[in-house]
Amino acid sequence: MAEPEADLQTLQYYLNEYGQQAEIFSRQLEVIEQKRIESLAAIETLKSIAGDHDSPVLLPLGGGTMVRAKVADPEKILVNIGSDVIVQRTNGETITFLQEKITEMEAMEKKVAATIDQLRGQMAEIAQRIESSYVQQQRAQG
Repeated sequence: MAEPEADLQTLQYYLNEYGQQAEIFSRQLEVIEQKRIESLAAIETLKSIAGDHDSPVLLPLGGGTMVRAKVADPEKILVNIGSDVIVQRTNGETITFLQEKITEMEAMEKKVAATIDQLRGQMAEIAQRIESSYVQQQRAQG
């Protein structure tokens, strides 16, 4: 195999690898965004039940089913703080906890987005090098 062809294959390999990495980071970004949206919704629900104790909430049962329920004590919230460790916190403490988690998620989103941008920049550079190599090969053959 000629050396320029080997270089082109190597560049194409790197382009494909970077594309796959960018896709993985894009999916990670989607997951982080979904969790952030869920946390924002949870904060709104916590504020709602704190202000109106008699208002029913939708309690997910699984499988896409829900039941209307009244929260017995909206000031005692059970929070999963990680590694399946659940602690009881007040409504206000839970809102603060979720707001801090949202801030962390937003910082993660910025880092992941920056990584995706960096990968896309490298992909554009490689694509340009591939195109230049093709043009040079065409000229050498022509």
